[in-house]
Amino acid sequence: MTRNARNLRNNATLPEHKLWQLLSNYRPKFTRQLVIGPYIADLANRSAKLVVEIDGEQHLDNSLDEVRTGYLERGGWTVIRFWNHEVLVSPEAVAEEVLARTAECLGGTHPQPLPSREGRKRMPRSRPPKF
Repeated sequence: MTRNARNLRNNATLPEHKLWQLLSNYRPKFTRQLVIGPYIADLANRSAKLVVEIDGEQHLDNSLDEVRTGYLERGGWTVIRFWNHEVLVSPEAVAEEVLARTAECLGGTHPQPLPSREGRKRMPRSRPPKF
């Protein structure tokens, strides 16, 4: 499963990549292609136990998705789904929805972006003394 997840991570679809770019700077951290039991989640936040699935046409009326969602929910995970088209047309709105659901799962604590390094002075490297 781990090898398959790594392959999916390295060959992400365009919608997955777009959403990942928007969410990757937030903490608690989101993980791509997380193995959960016999399944691989597109994106997940372990702290919030939130799984984000980005689905294409192959998931239309797919009963296996219901089985998968049931398995994850029994394990304490919250599953939200978006269509590829939604992510491609409005990635910022989807990211906001994901962050809002993450905050809800965390009990109201909104994920925070990493602090910016912009405007900081770079500290000089310490070099070993010359003898």
